[in-house]
Amino acid sequence: MQIQINTDRNIDGREALAAHISSVIEQSLSRFNEHITRVEVHLSDENSDKKVGKDGLKCVMEARIEGRRPLAATHQATTLEQAFSGAADKLARLIENTIGRSANQRGHRADPPPSGLDVPEDEQDE
Repeated sequence: MQIQINTDRNIDGREALAAHISSVIEQSLSRFNEHITRVEVHLSDENSDKKVGKDGLKCVMEARIEGRRPLAATHQATTLEQAFSGAADKLARLIENTIGRSANQRGHRADPPPSGLDVPEDEQDE
């Protein structure tokens, strides 16, 4: 999984911040590692010009999943940690629901099984 981190000009994009964000993403999305090709993180300070206001830090995360459209989650908070942790949690739930939903759909057949197959006794209608 490739992780790309982008910040606006109002956020210091130091290597330590990038390493920490990468670590949080890898932890929260590790169970989907085989499905995700890339995660893009966009951090911005919505209130930078005002220097006042609550929940001004915003994180948008987008996951690229093999064979699917990108999935995105957004979270605004008062700290960068809260913003990207919240977005990572939302994205993990979104991916889990999307991957789980498609696996569930594959597991249910709309057509009946071919005739002539032996059905186990415990599954036969009485």
